[in-house]
Amino acid sequence: MTGDAPLDPLALGGVVVAVQANYYWVRLTGDRAALKLQARRLGLGADEPVPARLLCLRRGRLKKIGQQVMVGDRVVVEEPDWQGQRGAIAQVLPRSSSLDRPPVANVDRILLVFSLAQPALDPVQLGRFLVKAELTGVPVLLCLNKADLVDGATQEAWKERLAGWGYRPILTSALTDPSLGSLRGALAGYTSVLCGPSGVGKSSTINRLIPALELRVAGVSGRLERGRHTTRHVELFELPGGGLLADTPGFNQPALDCGPEALAACFPEIRDRLKLGQCYYGDCLHRDEPGCAVRGDWDRYGFYLALLDEAIAYRDRQRSTADGEATLKRKTRRDGQDTYEPRLESKRYRRISRRSRHQALDQTVEGIDWQRLETLETLDGDPEDWVETD
Repeated sequence: MTGDAPLDPLALGGVVVAVQANYYWVRLTGDRAALKLQARRLGLGADEPVPARLLCLRRGRLKKIGQQVMVGDRVVVEEPDWQGQRGAIAQVLPRSSSLDRPPVANVDRILLVFSLAQPALDPVQLGRFLVKAELTGVPVLLCLNKADLVDGATQEAWKERLAGWGYRPILTSALTDPSLGSLRGALAGYTSVLCGPSGVGKSSTINRLIPALELRVAGVSGRLERGRHTTRHVELFELPGGGLLADTPGFNQPALDCGPEALAACFPEIRDRLKLGQCYYGDCLHRDEPGCAVRGDWDRYGFYLALLDEAIAYRDRQRSTADGEATLKRKTRRDGQDTYEPRLESKRYRRISRRSRHQALDQTVEGIDWQRLETLETLDGDPEDWVETD
């Protein structure tokens, strides 16, 4: 989707697997025999291996039109330098999906990883992650790691509770469980993005799924019972059974950035209740409206009401910003929470410089009493009010 500029006849297809500053690692796709033949034609020695990926820059015309290149993008690469393993991204193909946090394109499913212990599973934190994932419209796969650290009764209790939420989690242990077959099968053939808080074992899980990677891992903070960050950027890895998996930096509290209308659709429990019967009012917020089909005694109803207040506040802020009447500016902290500060109206405090005022006088005012020039610094109002000479 980047214009109709003619492409190099030797252009290649690929997938962006990592972004580092202004450079993009592109894993080449297509027939390996054809790639090998093209590389030999361009001077690659017979004994030199054909690289599986190239380090690329973005074409200047893509910058001009504001085309962002994200991890997961399907791209066209021109002018491949096989010996230097370099190239240039000339086109970004249409995306099937796009996530903003983490920034990944063409995702087929979101693998949400939490731990049952160390750190303990927090229902509120899990709920916020699930809502954030549901907002993308991408199917969600829930994985509960460190199952070996809790007993069978605890495992069954969480499986039963999450089934009431509308999810069937996969329980794993990245360190001791030799069988990750169900998780491998769910990911095979798809482009998946792995998300979750720090310290739940995301990098350890990837190391078990792709043993050759050996990603760096870290323990949980003993004082705060909170994970330590080990992943610093988004990167796609190829799964042995087919498909791609994106590792992403962990964060502990995703921000809610939707209005109340979109929030209800993020709860499977609400979707199921609306299938059985519709609310009396079409714009029902499922709070205290009469004839509501959703309101009731279900596990996450109180959590929904708490998020509803956040969603209404978010909608009001968006409307105020659109009307140009916003008095607060938003800042996002490292933990994902939003804070708001008074917005300074800096224009009212600006002062026109002496030089600019003198230049304006020279260009626009005729017939002024130049003997009074030294007093112009104190004059206000329209030039027509100034004293004129005969």
